[in-house]
Parts: sequence; structure tokens; C-alpha cells
Amino acid sequence: MAFELPKLAYDYGALEPHVDALTMEIHHTKHHAAYTTNLNNALAGGEWENKKIEEILTSVSKLPVAVRNNGGGFYNHNLFWEIMSPTGGGQPSGDLAAAVNRYFGSFEKFKETFSSAAMTRFGSGWAWLIKSGQELKVVSTPNQDNPLMDIADVKGTPILGLDVWEHAYYLKYQNRRNDYVAAFWNVINWDEVGRKFEGLPAVR
Repeated sequence: MAFELPKLAYDYGALEPHVDALTMEIHHTKHHAAYTTNLNNALAGGEWENKKIEEILTSVSKLPVAVRNNGGGFYNHNLFWEIMSPTGGGQPSGDLAAAVNRYFGSFEKFKETFSSAAMTRFGSGWAWLIKSGQELKVVSTPNQDNPLMDIADVKGTPILGLDVWEHAYYLKYQNRRNDYVAAFWNVINWDEVGRKFEGLPAVR
């Protein structure tokens, strides 16, 4: 079956004032929709057409660049919408909180490390919190790459991601990426990030 643009669990304006409604609508209905359509077109009629997105990304070096770009864009945005919530913010709890403290020293140190990864990613890309084996690591990737891809410098399973392409924030924040990154902490759905940390399916 062809990949489909997911429905969001909240309205476009639900993340205001941190993420504005117009950006959300354009981001979802134009950018994410285009990645979805282009991914399906790039896979149509080939041996990878009915594979799971994770399987495609872990072998992406064998596939055309259109699959890398659009497959990454499709997967990355699916995760991005899931790990944000109108009732987000605060800090992780339980096993995830313990792991953050273990690998970063404290939540505040993790927050600094993640924010720095987002701020220092030159041009377009993503900042990630990933589970790499039993460890948590913060990394960033260019364009629509992600750590699932076999071409990634540091490989792992993304459990938290921040889109730092300009289309994700420019209508509201213009060139103030730092303000956008700071606002992101107010909408993180730590329950969902915790589920991803534990390897559980997303709550729809």
C-alpha cells in the first residue's frame, strides 16, 4: 500500500503561541504532503514499493536520492507531529528521565546539548535524541536525513526530533532560530517520547 499523509492528533492552531497555525498548516499540507507523494512516486513499480519505511531507510544507500530525501521527509515529519502536544512541556519521567540523567548528567544538561545541536546545524536539517544500543545520544543530520539511515554518521532510533528547516519556523520567528528552539520545549510530548524510548507504538 502507498504511504499516506497522517492525520494530526491536534488542530493546526493547538500549539500556539509556540508554533503558529499557518506554519503548521503549510508544513503539514504542503511540505509533508509533498514528501509523501514524491516518496510513493519514487518507489512505484519497484521492489521496495511495499516495504516499511524503516526498512527502506536502513537500506537507503541502495536506493535513488529521491527516496533518501522524500523517505526521510516522510518519516521525520511523522515523528515530529507525534512528539508534540498542546499539553506538552515539562520534563520526562520514569525510565526515560533516569536514562537522560545517566547519559547527560541532568535534564538541563541534556536540554543544552540538544538545543546546541539544533542551533549549530548549518542550513537545513534536524536535531535528534536517539537510542543507540542502550545509550541515549544527541546528534544532528542535514536535509531530511536521519539516524535510521545506513548513511548516517551516528546510527540509532530517533525518539525526539526537531525540524530546523526554515519552513518550520520562518513565518513566526524569521531568522531567530534560537527563539524557535526555545519555544519547542513547551510543546514536547514527553509521554510519547517515553513510549518511543521503550519501543512502544505511538498513541494515535
